[in-house]
Amino acid sequence: MTPESKTPTWRTSTKLRVRSRSLRRSLTETERIIWYGVRAHRLNGASFRRQTPIGPFIVDFVCQDARLIVEIDGAQHFEAEHEKRDVRRDTYLRERGYRVLRFNNHDVMTNRQGVLEAISTALGASPSLPSPASGGGGESGASGLANKAEQGA
Repeated sequence: MTPESKTPTWRTSTKLRVRSRSLRRSLTETERIIWYGVRAHRLNGASFRRQTPIGPFIVDFVCQDARLIVEIDGAQHFEAEHEKRDVRRDTYLRERGYRVLRFNNHDVMTNRQGVLEAISTALGASPSLPSPASGGGGESGASGLANKAEQGA
């Protein structure tokens, strides 16, 4: 084998690959919360990747098998210029067969379980969320929500 044949052929630019690696090392708190819920096949056995380049964009989370992208939006995404950019981005991704779910930081921080359930539903399966034994669940987890619902809270 020649050295040239061992060199990978990248479909994305070096700049985009370097930026996505940097983003993986510096997740926001809300991205970290969602990553903990979906990594290592924790959500219905689905395989997610984080901060992945797709075309000219870097998506927060992607499940290639389900063609599902999950985006976590900060406050800047609600400015007019960012909203236009997000529409163009979502259109580009949908044209390539992806479904795009968007959640804002507030949703993730106040309703982590609900966000994970919405992602699970989009995957097309019933929710199978992290157990309290693995650090998930608890008061804000599935059992916590069920208990509150039973108590009428």
